[in-house]
Amino acid sequence: MFFAIEGKSRFKAFLLSYFTGVIFWWGIIYWLVYVTFIGTVILILYLSVYFGLFGVLLRTHELTNSRTNKLIIIPSLWVLLEYIRSHLFTGFPWALLGYSQYLNLTVIQIADITGVWGVSFLVMMVNVLVYKVIGHGSWVIGKKQNLLLAILLLFLSLGYGIYKLHLSPITYYLSPIKISVIQGNISQELKWNKSSRDFIIDKYFSLSKEALKDKPDLIIWPEAALPVVLEEEPHYYEMVKDFVKEAKVPLLFGAVTLRGNIYYNSALLISAGGRLLGKYDKLHLVPFGEYIPLRKALSFLETIVPIGDFSSGKEYIVFILPNTYHLVPAKFSVLICFEDLFPDLSREFVRRGAGFLVNITNDAWFKRTSSPYQHLCASVFRAVENRVFLVRSANTGVSGFIAPTGKIVSLVGDKFGNNIFISGYKSQEISLSKQSHSFYTRYGNIFVTACLLFVLCGIIIFKRL
Repeated sequence: MFFAIEGKSRFKAFLLSYFTGVIFWWGIIYWLVYVTFIGTVILILYLSVYFGLFGVLLRTHELTNSRTNKLIIIPSLWVLLEYIRSHLFTGFPWALLGYSQYLNLTVIQIADITGVWGVSFLVMMVNVLVYKVIGHGSWVIGKKQNLLLAILLLFLSLGYGIYKLHLSPITYYLSPIKISVIQGNISQELKWNKSSRDFIIDKYFSLSKEALKDKPDLIIWPEAALPVVLEEEPHYYEMVKDFVKEAKVPLLFGAVTLRGNIYYNSALLISAGGRLLGKYDKLHLVPFGEYIPLRKALSFLETIVPIGDFSSGKEYIVFILPNTYHLVPAKFSVLICFEDLFPDLSREFVRRGAGFLVNITNDAWFKRTSSPYQHLCASVFRAVENRVFLVRSANTGVSGFIAPTGKIVSLVGDKFGNNIFISGYKSQEISLSKQSHSFYTRYGNIFVTACLLFVLCGIIIFKRL
């Protein structure tokens, strides 16, 4: 894209960059067509605007003239646009550039300082560097200080990653917690079919009974695992409580709940004795999926997209897992559906005392596509940013366990290595960290603020010169 827009007018730079965005986003979120074709097209056209703005600003001399450090300014600009996209209109922080490195453990360790934004910065910086070296060989000679700065930043990041992975091991409390995640693999066509209710609940009971062989301290079912609205069909809720009493193991599960004629997407924790220990109502709903923003003005959208009628929760809930033999209370919080995409949400839960995070979700809407694996990428970064274990229970996958280093420890899978659209369970011991909160958990998006300052300084320097 850098080569394509070089020397072009701002208008042409916008068009070429926008077209790049269309290609990028169609390749990323093509799976949304299984829910809504028109909605997918509209979303792609909107998201591509950020690419177009990036191209226009690259052609703005105030930002990228010869007197400014392009290796700092351009990545900073990209980070700012990603951050805006992640918050504007409730936010869509999907496919951030940094997520591409989710398996590159050495690189992503800086996320506990910068958040995912620092990794996005590095990826863009290297791209700018390659563009400059290939397309402008003389630049390497004339801008040695800029080149050295970029190399220094890269090596500092890699050095920090090596240090965190090998030289500064995370210390944990004794008595690890064993958790079993259940992957029911319930197709979307069956999920809310009345005739399938008994089949669905029996399947979760059956898989949970198998998991009991591993003697877990907690069993986790996915988002909306209970195939009814909890208060409208209390019989099924009683069945779940009876099962828990018999199993004598606490259960965390997702369900649609109803209070005062208002529906919530909730997570409930039941004690080994069948008592409700706590309930969390999803805070960040999916716009045009779980509710319609400005419903009166945009009610026509109900004919385009299958939209729910949920209300958002009001409280950050930290669950406490009762277990007498653990030296430290096992506290955790739940991220429902795509809530694990939002760094600030996970960070706030950990700041309030969560020792590990749980993501319960249902990606069955999007069939056998890359969607659940793209979703997994975000969970990896929430673990690294906050230096906590993250546990995933997904209806059709990907379910498993992610260590505080971002390493994917184990996943539910079959003998052929498939992780999605299979039923099964996985048990894994996790530990609670003894260390204090990470820099990112304590201070948040300071790196984004730094990127804003870099861009503003670049403009100010140019104006003065």
